[in-house]
Amino acid sequence: MSSSSSSYSTPCAACKFLRRKCTSGCIFAPYFPPQEPHKFINVHRVFGASNVSKLLHEVLPHQREDAVSTLAYEAEARVRDPVYGCVGAITFLQRQVLRLQKELEAANADLIRCAYNATIFIPSSGFSTETSSSMQPATGTLPVARDIGNQGGGWFQAHPHSLPHWGDDLSRDNSGGGGSTTI
Repeated sequence: MSSSSSSYSTPCAACKFLRRKCTSGCIFAPYFPPQEPHKFINVHRVFGASNVSKLLHEVLPHQREDAVSTLAYEAEARVRDPVYGCVGAITFLQRQVLRLQKELEAANADLIRCAYNATIFIPSSGFSTETSSSMQPATGTLPVARDIGNQGGGWFQAHPHSLPHWGDDLSRDNSGGGGSTTI
């Protein structure tokens, strides 16, 4: 949307809301079209028309559209969440990323453990065998599954780590780290 020097047949959303005449040099007209009155209403409620006008005059013309988009996004977030605005959404998404990273690390550890146990425990008969200490890796960092025989429907005991349920409430902090989040 670029500014035009001709006069507008219908007032822009800003001038219509402020009940004033929309002139050809209206700073709001290129960015607040009459078809999107809610966009200006939210921006006006949060920032005020005077502050938005000052900001648009201070910003270079090629950056104004991005500035208005940012103001509109923040204003909409503030209308939905008056306390945190878009910071609340950012914090929620950061917590979700951390939780998913932890799940991925746990899944990778389980995969490595299973691959390791598959190479160590190759039963030659119907019974599983314990590994000897000579078959243990030099570092000893990978845990070895316990032999539980045919009880429980499988050869090895399941890993005690349980993955979170997909239906968990994502709004609470499950990290156990005190809820501190850096933004």
